[in-house]
Amino acid sequence: MQNKDIAILAARYADDKKAENIKLIDLNGLSSLCEYILIATVTSKPHLEAVEDEISTQLKKIGVYKSNRDGGESMTWRVADYGSFLVHIMTQEARDFYALDKIFSFGSEVNFKKPKAVKKTTAKKTAVKKATAKKTTAKKTSVKKVSAKKTTAAKTTAKKAVKTTKKSTAKKAVKTTKKTTKKAAK
Repeated sequence: MQNKDIAILAARYADDKKAENIKLIDLNGLSSLCEYILIATVTSKPHLEAVEDEISTQLKKIGVYKSNRDGGESMTWRVADYGSFLVHIMTQEARDFYALDKIFSFGSEVNFKKPKAVKKTTAKKTAVKKATAKKTTAKKTSVKKVSAKKTTAAKTTAKKAVKTTKKSTAKKAVKTTKKTTKKAAK
């Protein structure tokens, strides 16, 4: 895993613990101090400890350990050194006073947030809509075909009936004519 990826994970862990105004600054090639600086604001000492502990614990799980730590009992600011990046967790008052954002303004900010994923329910709903649309289209098509067949069948039946009627009428007329002719001949 690259240093940038680890720094991004640290920022996400701070975000998971509701740290505010999180900034991950890329100093790669711009400073001999480190490659990345993570600055996060917390609201209280317990919040500061929770954010620091979350970052430390989660990074240990992937084999990344801090080499140094400062501000152990401070209620306003803690710094953890992970070699390639530094983590500064501070209250808003300390952040305003020390102005690390201004000090490291020559670096570029890194987007650490996860890209928004497409919701699975949306994909399922889309698939259901497509399937329903296909069924509806298939039903409409089959109804049209059946209607067309029925219409064609009805026309054919009507034509046959007309032909049969014409034949029957013609035969009756011929028979009647023959009978009339026979009677007249007698």
